Amino acid sequence: MDEAKLQAFMGQLVGDMGGAAMMANVLLGDELGLYKAMADGQAVSPEQLAERTGCHPRLVREWLNAQAASGYVEHAGGRFRLPEEQALALAVEDSPVYVAGGAVVLASMFLDKDKIAAAMRGDGALSWADHHPCLFSGTERFFRPGYRANLVASWLPAMDGVVPRLEQGAKVADIGCGHGASTIVMAQAYPKSRFHGFDFHAPSIEQAQRRAAAAGVDGQVQFATAGAQDFPGADYDLVCFFDCLHDMGDPVGAARRAHAALKPGGKVLLVEPFANDELDDNLNPVGRLFYAASTCICTPNSLSQDVGLGLGAQAGERRLRHVFMEAGFSGFRRATETPFNLVLEATR
Repeated sequence: MDEAKLQAFMGQLVGDMGGAAMMANVLLGDELGLYKAMADGQAVSPEQLAERTGCHPRLVREWLNAQAASGYVEHAGGRFRLPEEQALALAVEDSPVYVAGGAVVLASMFLDKDKIAAAMRGDGALSWADHHPCLFSGTERFFRPGYRANLVASWLPAMDGVVPRLEQGAKVADIGCGHGASTIVMAQAYPKSRFHGFDFHAPSIEQAQRRAAAAGVDGQVQFATAGAQDFPGADYDLVCFFDCLHDMGDPVGAARRAHAALKPGGKVLLVEPFANDELDDNLNPVGRLFYAASTCICTPNSLSQDVGLGLGAQAGERRLRHVFMEAGFSGFRRATETPFNLVLEATR
């Protein structure tokens, strides 16, 4: 046995255990408004923060100590400060780097541990709808900042000829729309276009309708419960799949339905978690996060549906290209990318 290798691994494992424990504390900070109460960048004592948030001062002190030990806040002389950079990630929900909502997704993985274990011992199936409800709200909160930052500013402009259509008035389908974050972002940017959001999860569609009304775009957007293989409508200029195709049991069938629903020359915007084509090229922090989430959420959902292809959250461009070519599309290319997303364009 290599003693140095063992000690190095134990150090890594302790770090991972500390990170997992910190995610529970991030959840607390998010839910109790602790981060938001420190977002002004001013140093506070535990007692001051407790008073601002209505929390117990001794527990707030312990929470702050954990935050300081993790480098999330700064500590000096018994006072604690949330720097601007950390505030953008933990307190400012409109920030393009806001990630605190992602901790809610992680919570669902622990809450659903027994269901996931049963799936692994059985047929592998665990439907999206059978997860703890925090998964649905957490998914919206995790992905929404990226959509707000990138969808209109860079993803749609990277596609060939799509933005002029949207500006003039296009018909768009958003498949697997969840709570409608992506649909609403597009509707706000392109008021002459009409948007149709579809998801097989009825409670998410109900939430999307409420979100659209609150955003003032409910006259421009329609949401309906429908599957990716049988969503209604035809003559769409654009069909979108945002971070959902790999979760589907029959992604080829979904792509085939999109092909049939598009106008000649219509486009698909496919946004998927960033992944290289080979496993060894995904052995990095982003790949670790997505493979772990895919074990608990994405792949079991695919296996719960007809076909059960089980693409997984790290499918990669090559395999996704094969899906769309099999579905009959004439072209497929990488339009752009971010550290967390592949942005792909398929042409009918």
